[in-house]
Amino acid sequence: MNICLVGYGSIARSHLQALATEPVTMHTVMGRVAESTAAFAAEFGFRRHTTDLDEALADSAIDAVLITSPTDLHASQTEMALRAGKHTLVEIPLATSLAEADALAKLARAQQRCLMVCHTQRYYPPLVEARRWIDEGRLHVHHISTRYGFLRRENVNWTGRRRSWTDNLIWHHGCHAVDTSLWLIGATEATVQSQVARPSHHLGIPMDLDILMHTPQDQLIAVSMSYNTNLAYNEYLLIGEETTLLATNTRLTSPDGVLVESARSDDAPGPIQLQDREFLAAVRDGREPAISAAAVRPAMAVLQSVQATTE
Repeated sequence: MNICLVGYGSIARSHLQALATEPVTMHTVMGRVAESTAAFAAEFGFRRHTTDLDEALADSAIDAVLITSPTDLHASQTEMALRAGKHTLVEIPLATSLAEADALAKLARAQQRCLMVCHTQRYYPPLVEARRWIDEGRLHVHHISTRYGFLRRENVNWTGRRRSWTDNLIWHHGCHAVDTSLWLIGATEATVQSQVARPSHHLGIPMDLDILMHTPQDQLIAVSMSYNTNLAYNEYLLIGEETTLLATNTRLTSPDGVLVESARSDDAPGPIQLQDREFLAAVRDGREPAISAAAVRPAMAVLQSVQATTE
């Protein structure tokens, strides 16, 4: 399978590491800056590099596209890839509106191409185990309290690299927090209330938000997020009838102690590798991927409601 990579930022490198042992060829990389794109292509052994996405997609040798570009480009570039007949794996979020997400889902069906979104938290072992408890009826959840935050007062990413684009608390990291919360309990709809802080004068984006959701099953979800915190956190407190679980990226605990402790290992596949393998398997099998546009629609609908409060 020949893959075209769109973007050469930090998450692109994580995907390349995840795909290093998979039966794929990283054929073409498309980037914004010619010199940086050429250097990235040379570093990772791409056969071709370009700054023109139309040119890259016109190559019949390309089977699939992996989009790791800035958030605001995801929808338009995904549409281009699908219209070119390419299977597409796109970094979170799929789009920055519910209407765009629905249009892309419809287009993927019409083109008979696989479209998957990188909601990587669905592959974190502590969250997978928490979901298993809920699916098996070992935990009936009344309330989820989700907190997600880190310091981003400068336009610098998680590796310390200064960027030319500004992140989006609502549609990027908000999408992680909302989707994971809904996915944990299998919720497909919810009523929504939200509070979004005014955009910062420095970056021009909201830096803090709170979202309240109420499912038809009378479950409550409270999501609190910030780009202003000096103490980073990403956790899901699952308050259930039987017990309470606390899930982070690396650990699942209960009042009885640690249930899951996951650490980086060269032997076990990581979340991004498991996610990317699912995309490749879905393409080969000609089936819907685990995290399709339809699968992430509930989160997109919630975020659309949040976005509406800022307009």
